[in-house]
Formats: sequence, C-alpha cells, structure tokens
Amino acid sequence: MSENVQSAHSPEKSGAANEFVEIVKTVVYALLIALVLRVVFFQPFTIPSASMEPNLYEGDYIIVSKWSYGYSKHSIPFSPPLFEGRIFGGSPERGDVVVFKLPSDNRTDYVKRVIGLPGDRVQMKDGLLYVNGALVERQPLPPARTDMGGFVREVAQYRETVNGASFATQDFGTDGDLDDTEQFVVPEGHYFMLGDNRDNSMDSRVPPGAGGVGFVPAENLVGKAQIVLLSWEPEASVFKPWTWVLDARPSRFFKVLH
Repeated sequence: MSENVQSAHSPEKSGAANEFVEIVKTVVYALLIALVLRVVFFQPFTIPSASMEPNLYEGDYIIVSKWSYGYSKHSIPFSPPLFEGRIFGGSPERGDVVVFKLPSDNRTDYVKRVIGLPGDRVQMKDGLLYVNGALVERQPLPPARTDMGGFVREVAQYRETVNGASFATQDFGTDGDLDDTEQFVVPEGHYFMLGDNRDNSMDSRVPPGAGGVGFVPAENLVGKAQIVLLSWEPEASVFKPWTWVLDARPSRFFKVLH
C-alpha cells in the first residue's frame, strides 16, 4: 500500500519567504508609483551650467511640471518610440523656462527660456533682442559678479519683459559673437530658445552643426520649470556628506521661477 508523501516546511521558513515576497511587492509598487509621478506630474533636474544665470545657477535642483505642455515620448524615461507628437498638449508661452531634449541627439536635457513661438521672427542686434520687429525693452539692474572658469568678472544685468513675463538677464557687452544675428523665422511646430546669460549660452542662435540648439520641435519639450527646490555650490559632492551642509545655498531653496 503506497502512501502519499508531503514535503514539510518549517513555519519559520514559510514566514521568511512570505515576508520577502511582501518586501519585493512593496518595492515594485513604490517604483511603479514613482514612475507614474515622474511621467505624469513632476520630474527633478540638476542645472549643470551657468547659461541661465542669474535665474538658475549651476547646482540648482529644479522641479519640472510634466502636464504643462502635455506628453510626448520624451516624457517617458529613455524616450521609447511609443507614439509621435504630443498628446493632451498645451503650448508654452514666451518667457516660460522649459526643459527639453536637445534636437541633435534627442537625449541630452537642456533648460532655456522660450522666446520665439511658431511663426515668430527673432533677432539680436547690438546685444538687444527683437521679436517680430519690436525691441524687447529692458531696464538696468545692479551688476553682478560671476565666476568665468576661476576668473571673477563683473557682468551687467537687465530686467526684460516678454509677454507679461518679467525676468533678469546677464550681458557682458554688445560685441559678443551672439550679439548680432540673422533674423530667425521660427518654423511651425518649433520654438526658439535663449539662455538668460546671453553671452554664455549655446541656444537657438547657434545651429546644431556648431554645437548649438537650433529650433526645438514641440515633441522635444519635457516640461515647464517651476521651482528651485534645493541648491548647492558646484563643489558639493554626494560622496562628501559635509558639503551637503557647508555648500548648501538656503537662500535659493523653494525659489519660484519666473
């Protein structure tokens, strides 16, 4: 007469296995929630350069709203080719600070200010900005001091107003390489971007073949920069915990962007 043989497991092993499964499920759920939040609502970015001074500094940690302009494949990590164009799309306005994928490689994240909308004519003449033939008025602000690769230099600052948006810009003079340009006509479905640090920004004034941005397709927009959440000096390092405090810039924490 045969007997049924059943494998026996200790209660301790079963409990440990169940606990491990629950931990894995919790981690998976947390990652899925984080992914949804990152794709649909917010995404953080770190500013790597001085091209948007005096409004964004190297070491700023900003939050970008993803829903402001709708969604494209670039709203999803690694930009999978799931669909073309934008869905649930809103349009940026002149003066918005936006994060976008560099058109020449569709991978690198850039942050600039929208100056030209589709159909606009944009030109720099003697360091002054013209949009559709009209001079963008600017008011002088107190000068600032900026670090140019270890060399501290004084830089003029101005307040410009575009489409009701008022923001500060920096300018080293009127004789720079980008202070006199051709008139750019923004193609349909594209945008013209400028850095607020006008003489230190490879933006839409510079063609992609020369290392610049060129016109930015609407599909490449990632989102609207809303706030500087945290900020550290460029010397801060994740591997040097003491710099998290010593190199912090609390005056920039929770700074709303304009």
